[in-house]
Amino acid sequence: MQLRPNARPVPGQATGFKAALFVDNVANTQQQEAPQTIFSGQAGGVPARLSAIWGPLEMVGMEVVPIDFEVASDLAFWRAEVPARVVARAEALTGPMTPPGQRVQLLNAPGSEVGPGQTATWGKATTHRVDALGLKWEADGKSSKHIPFDWSGPQPS
Repeated sequence: MQLRPNARPVPGQATGFKAALFVDNVANTQQQEAPQTIFSGQAGGVPARLSAIWGPLEMVGMEVVPIDFEVASDLAFWRAEVPARVVARAEALTGPMTPPGQRVQLLNAPGSEVGPGQTATWGKATTHRVDALGLKWEADGKSSKHIPFDWSGPQPS
C-alpha cells in the first residue's frame, strides 16, 4: 500500500489523504476483504487513530495482483514490485559511525504510521516508481524506511 498525503497532516486538520491498495493474488477472499476494513479505520486500532488526526482516508482503488516482495535477512535492502504498476527498491543507510553489518535505525519512532513499539530502518530508494489507480510519481534517490507492523482488529468474542 502506498500512502501519499496532499499536505503535511496537522492534528484536527483534514488533508485529503489518499491511498491505493494492492492485495497479493495468493490471498483468499477473507484476506482480500480485510484490508479495506482495516485501512478505512472500521476495525479500530492505528488506522482509526490516524483517521481521527488526518481525516478520512480516500481509497482511490484496490486491485488483487501478483506482488513480489523481499526484505534481506540483514535488512541491507528491501524491495516490492507490482507488475506494470509499482517498482520500489531501497538500500539501507550506512555511515562512518555505523558498525559493519549494522543499520541506521530508530526505535519507537514518534508518530509512526505503523503504531508504537517498532524499529524503523532508514534507507535510500534506488528505484521508486508508481503509475497505478490514478496515482503517478517517481521518487528515485529519495529517503525510504522499512518498518515491520502487525495491525489487528477487534478480537472475536
